[in-house]
Amino acid sequence: MDALEGRAINTIRFLAVDAVEKAKSGHPGLPMGGAAMAYTLWVNFLRHDPENPDWPDRDRFVLSAGHGSMLLYALLHLFGYDLSLEEIFNFRQWGSKTPGHPEYAHAPGVETTTGPLGQGFANAVGMAIAERRLAAEFNRPGYPLVNHYTYIYAGDGCMMEGITSEAASLAGHLKLGKLICLYDDNGITIDGRTDLAFTEDTAKRFEAYGWQVLKVDEGNRTELVDEAITEAKSEKNRPSLIMVRTKIGYGSPNKQDTSDAHGAPLGPDEVKLTKKNLGWPLEPEFLIPEEVKKQFAAFKEIQQAKKSEWDGLFDDYCSEYPEMAEKWEKWHSRQVPEELLEDQRIWQFEDKPVATRSASGQVMQVLSEYLPNMIGGSADLNSSTKTYLKGRGDFQADNPSGNNIHFGVREHAMAAILSGLALHGGLRPFGSTFLVFFDYMKPAVRLSALMGLPVVFVYTHDSVAVGEDGPTHQPVEHLANLRSIPHMHVLRPADGPETAAAWLHALQRRCGPTALILSRQNLPLLQGSGKEALKGGYIISKENGPTVDIILIASGSEVHLAVKAQQELQEEGYSVRVVSMISRELFLAQNENYQESVLPIAVESRVLIEAALPMGWDKIVSSKGSVIGIDDFGASAPGGVVMEKRGITADRIINEALSLLAEGRE
Repeated sequence: MDALEGRAINTIRFLAVDAVEKAKSGHPGLPMGGAAMAYTLWVNFLRHDPENPDWPDRDRFVLSAGHGSMLLYALLHLFGYDLSLEEIFNFRQWGSKTPGHPEYAHAPGVETTTGPLGQGFANAVGMAIAERRLAAEFNRPGYPLVNHYTYIYAGDGCMMEGITSEAASLAGHLKLGKLICLYDDNGITIDGRTDLAFTEDTAKRFEAYGWQVLKVDEGNRTELVDEAITEAKSEKNRPSLIMVRTKIGYGSPNKQDTSDAHGAPLGPDEVKLTKKNLGWPLEPEFLIPEEVKKQFAAFKEIQQAKKSEWDGLFDDYCSEYPEMAEKWEKWHSRQVPEELLEDQRIWQFEDKPVATRSASGQVMQVLSEYLPNMIGGSADLNSSTKTYLKGRGDFQADNPSGNNIHFGVREHAMAAILSGLALHGGLRPFGSTFLVFFDYMKPAVRLSALMGLPVVFVYTHDSVAVGEDGPTHQPVEHLANLRSIPHMHVLRPADGPETAAAWLHALQRRCGPTALILSRQNLPLLQGSGKEALKGGYIISKENGPTVDIILIASGSEVHLAVKAQQELQEEGYSVRVVSMISRELFLAQNENYQESVLPIAVESRVLIEAALPMGWDKIVSSKGSVIGIDDFGASAPGGVVMEKRGITADRIINEALSLLAEGRE
């Protein structure tokens, strides 16, 4: 390491140290220990353009150990991204582009939101899958349009999290040779040394997954890191794990190699001792020496030259393959073709009972004709979730052109990988499993919503009507849980046409994920269902009088029960309206006039029916209304029996309605 390189690496270290000290919170230890490794990667290998951070063929850098965010912010600033030194001053402050953990879309160059450990690792697997799939689709001889690497920076905590094991196992199976993980192996966690709880042979574990494993014994020796990354890039058929032995809090006389350096400022006295120890000026804070600025400016020019070279390649590609260039633009546009919206096949269903999971499968086959970049799969449940895209092939190591991903029984990793696919761009990801297994996916689904990613989560077997499999497979609280996530749209269709509407909404949405909640049991085709469902709630069966006595509101499999109850109540002389509430979020997003037209404020007698925890319906059902739901677990029995025993029947709806009507006349 020459003197200038050493000053550049120390610049990264002390930008982090000073930012954490000023904020009076943060994690200085990782940037101090990993600065040399990250510097080597960014300077010698990473292809990126600070002026064009969304360049499609850039290498992706994922800081899975997101608590070390100042390492990333320092690199982004030094390389000339639109991240000013003032933003570094405002680290962890309200409104800054430098939050405590990296957040997607806050600062250019931040590829994904990380912090919950292991999530970034799995996101990166999704990005590597996307690179492989797009390369198979678009590359032509002499035109490697898609030819980039995905690099992960992971820590000990990432290695311990189960999601990393799930994602690494799949990545090894798929032989993702352009996925390289640099493991900051410093042996320290919050509670102390990792051997308190982590004594496994990580290298052997990853070798068993099908990864190449390399080791660097001294993380500050940039030439060794360089050699390891070079060797990793030469391996085409296996992802690579580079285990880099580092020293957390490097240079701190009293806190190096201790947990004290992990998640708290060094303190003013220790900062001074550390700067003296590493030969760094005590003043000013946030120092960037002029020679270091010039060096990074030169690095930036080199990167911009690489981008310009790719631009020329792309221009030639467009001339040579104009049809492929047009396809490229369509795949990256996220637009839904007008022809799809006009295709009546997505609305046509046989007039017989059908499960909405099956209706969804039927709709998906049509959608994939218009959206050849629709890609996804299930957690080993295609035969049950009906999400397999016929004729689109399986994405495998020997068939990167396939659109059906077999995630295996890895729900948590699947959700995070889907986010990685969406973050990469060019593809439309979806994933499916039983609704009850959303529990396994929650952290990754939450991050998808936090990032505003257009991921489609398909959840089938949506209620206690699952039946004989029993309460372990019967969701009760899961709808309330999903709806509690900000920016998540939850749609629970009642029949085939509503399912088609749900899919159209999910595909047209750009600012957040969508959960489709689908039934296992067959449901009747309802009169009046269809495109109106795109408004979230609508009148599916009108009242038979000039005024409305009571409104029955239901979602999904309970709508037909509400219609049945309506018929009997009307025979007794009551004027009853039935509203299908496919999506509470969508309905409440409509203007007040529309909401009033469906649910008039004057009609306070309302019964809402949903085979789930009766939580969160206060904005729909007035204080004089009633909610019929399930506030206990299910049981093992035929589905119809479980629904009856838990009170989800037309008779109960009728009795509840009559009770409200009687109260209203008192």
